[in-house]
Amino acid sequence: MTQLEAFAGKLMEDAKLPGAFIGIAKDGEMQYAGGLGLRDLEQQAEVTEDTVFGIGSITKSFTCVGIMQLQEAGKLSVHDAVVTYLPEFRTKDEERTKRITIAHLMSHTSGLPSLPTLYYAMRRSMEIDPAVKENPNNSVDLTAHEPIDTYEQLMAFIASLDVELLGEPGTEFSYSNDGYALLGAIIERVSGQTYESYIQEHILEPAGMKHTVFLIEDLGDYDNITTLYTSKKGEEGKEVFAAPLWWDAPSMRAAGFIKSTGRDMLAYGEIFRTGGLVGERRILSEDSVRQMIGNYAGLEPTRHYGYGFMVTPDFRGGTLIEHGGAIKGVAAQLCIVPEQGITCVILTNLDGSPSTELLAATLNTAQALPVEEPIVLYPDYPVSADALNEFIGEYKSGEGEKVQVSLNEAGLEMQLQGMTFSLRPVKEDSFVFKMGTGLEKYIRFIRAETGDVSRVSFHFRQLIKQSDQDQLA
Repeated sequence: MTQLEAFAGKLMEDAKLPGAFIGIAKDGEMQYAGGLGLRDLEQQAEVTEDTVFGIGSITKSFTCVGIMQLQEAGKLSVHDAVVTYLPEFRTKDEERTKRITIAHLMSHTSGLPSLPTLYYAMRRSMEIDPAVKENPNNSVDLTAHEPIDTYEQLMAFIASLDVELLGEPGTEFSYSNDGYALLGAIIERVSGQTYESYIQEHILEPAGMKHTVFLIEDLGDYDNITTLYTSKKGEEGKEVFAAPLWWDAPSMRAAGFIKSTGRDMLAYGEIFRTGGLVGERRILSEDSVRQMIGNYAGLEPTRHYGYGFMVTPDFRGGTLIEHGGAIKGVAAQLCIVPEQGITCVILTNLDGSPSTELLAATLNTAQALPVEEPIVLYPDYPVSADALNEFIGEYKSGEGEKVQVSLNEAGLEMQLQGMTFSLRPVKEDSFVFKMGTGLEKYIRFIRAETGDVSRVSFHFRQLIKQSDQDQLA
């Protein structure tokens, strides 16, 4: 057993993760293909490099590839206003909305706050899923709005909301599934074909991704498909159970609904390792790849967001290009370090699984480092006890995320999903916290023009302090 397999096995045991695929490619050749655990506990079916898993929001990079291809074809520019192609797109902030460009959607800098749209888009799936009835895991009332099945319904819903943009387009980063759904609509209107068929024809087929689909039924009689698992709190702690129904959201597939395999995802990573090629097939130009990893929004002291990817430009002598994905039964990660010829992929069949930690250990292995080598180190930053009072409060997003920040004798702490985490200051208005033995996670508080703390950037979304905007309660 390798050091990576031993480390991964311990993580999987602690998380009660049924199955995972860990893949490493070097210069386009698969170096390690580890199917760990089981894709189906009842059938005792093993994981292979051809087992189909969900990839969640890694789908967003596929959407950006599609947009860049259309730009190369002269059919649009990423700097075009969104309303040029989607005249129905409106918010209450009409003037700012007219200035939102395609690039702003791709970089999550449109100013759109987190909205509950995704749940209404998934409503039809969630309402027939026994796992939702057994373990409701979101605070959004599904019955509050009709299912959002089409792009037109989605735009009408956004237009009906009494929400303000977070700032002038291009100035505020907040992760937006809605923005990526709109990109899917743009691809449809510009290409003249459905979003799904465009991605299939222009990315999946030329890249040789034979078992990558939006809908499981499109795989026909192919049966190397994982069962999905989720968890609930039981009398003896975390209980993992099978939840085999795949959620779908027709109006938001561009934001996170691709299913794929380890082999296919390593092939997809070649686009960004090589500067646009998969084998001899050119998917993107080198210039388009460069644009996709450009710096359009700062995330953390060393990491920024490009188009569909998070990028660390000075990472151990190379550029770390990465994205994750999560939804029920899915936690996935993809990363590429093109200068070193490295591509790594993690696919798992349990939501909330330690996919980020698995990716870190896999990347360390690919770079011949100890599996537990820290990916990033955050220095201590002195903050007076009086200054910490400014951050106290409850923060919420429209997607149902909620955190409570309070102060005790040791410093700031954050309550999240029934758990409490200590916050360690690492920069002005910025802190990190550790979940269990995992990696440190970064959060940043945001101030209004008055200088008062008004939001917190957590899980890449901006959550609004409730004393400032109680209507989100």
